[in-house]
Amino acid sequence: MTCFSVCFKQKASSPAKQNVGFKKACACNRASNGNSERNTENLSEENVKLYSYKELQLATENFNPRNKIGEGGFGSVYKGRLKDGSLAAIKVLSVESKQGVREFLTEIITISGMEHENLVKLYGCCAERDHRILVYGYVENNSLSQTLLGDGYSNIQFSWRTRTKICIGVARGLAFLHEEVRPHIIHRDIKPSNILLGKDLTAKISDFGLAKLFPDNLTHISTRVAGTIGYLAPEYAMQGQLTRKADVYGFGVLLLEIVSGRCNTNKRLPVEERYLLETAWKLYEKRELIQLVDMTLEGDFDMDEACRYLKIGLLCTQDMPKSRPAMSTVLKLLTGEMDLRKKKISRPAILSELTAVNSNTTSPAWGNLDKSSSQNRSTTYATMTFTSIYDRSN
Repeated sequence: MTCFSVCFKQKASSPAKQNVGFKKACACNRASNGNSERNTENLSEENVKLYSYKELQLATENFNPRNKIGEGGFGSVYKGRLKDGSLAAIKVLSVESKQGVREFLTEIITISGMEHENLVKLYGCCAERDHRILVYGYVENNSLSQTLLGDGYSNIQFSWRTRTKICIGVARGLAFLHEEVRPHIIHRDIKPSNILLGKDLTAKISDFGLAKLFPDNLTHISTRVAGTIGYLAPEYAMQGQLTRKADVYGFGVLLLEIVSGRCNTNKRLPVEERYLLETAWKLYEKRELIQLVDMTLEGDFDMDEACRYLKIGLLCTQDMPKSRPAMSTVLKLLTGEMDLRKKKISRPAILSELTAVNSNTTSPAWGNLDKSSSQNRSTTYATMTFTSIYDRSN
């Protein structure tokens, strides 16, 4: 039996608004009926709201397919209306998925009680018998992968101001996880499908199934690699050495995608243009970075600011972790509080090279990887990520 012991402390903030969970959370990662009651007791002890299975059946009209808003490797997500009238995203793990149960418990332990504008809000869960269900606040406008970067139609207009707001929102959320929560939290899977958009297009980081807790006294954690190819930092992908700078790398790739309106990999393009990070570096060297800005903006953007954002993306994806800024620094660079000109930008870790190495490796360090590119639109099997999303407007 595997148990998680977690002690959360937070820097000065309102206890009512920022009650970061619990003094101790210990939960077993087995899905058998024999451990279900023990799991439920552990969760209820730690002030995690427990929903009955019947209550969630009613909320989703017996998990009616028409209420399904997404599906992934470990189950499905349904739109539901709770007894108090509030809308919720109800995330159901498949009974057969033992790995999903472990991630279910990790997700609860990691974010229970945390409140931040740029993080999805966990309402509670159901751990009744062999059911494993997470209940989140409903986020109206889907994910970046299905809107800005999706192949289908989206009625959302991603103006330059909207894009900068999303970038800054994600940076704020990560800075909160990395620096304000104790122990620190590393998300490990920052990518467009894990950035949801609220009613006013506020960015919300979702899916903490792969998250790791990072105590102050450690320089890094050695762990099996999990995440999504294209967003993995090289030191983590190749050596399994995890630090907060791995999230910074993923954010850098995401930042380039938001500004350019392009997925990090597009195999329909010529070989020399397939990888966004590689293209960005080539244009940076030629001093033609402005060419990477999304053409659908039709010139309606601040050129200096757009180039600055792209340079920040390159800075976040530097080959050496120590060369990447902390997320609090990234936030200041994005908002203009810190001068980017004082930062040295060197060649980033190139995606195509990292992918080539990965395809030839059989190292046991490689764990749960989603090898699909953003462009492929296939389901992520590393986490409870939902890249096949239906219309949420009903």
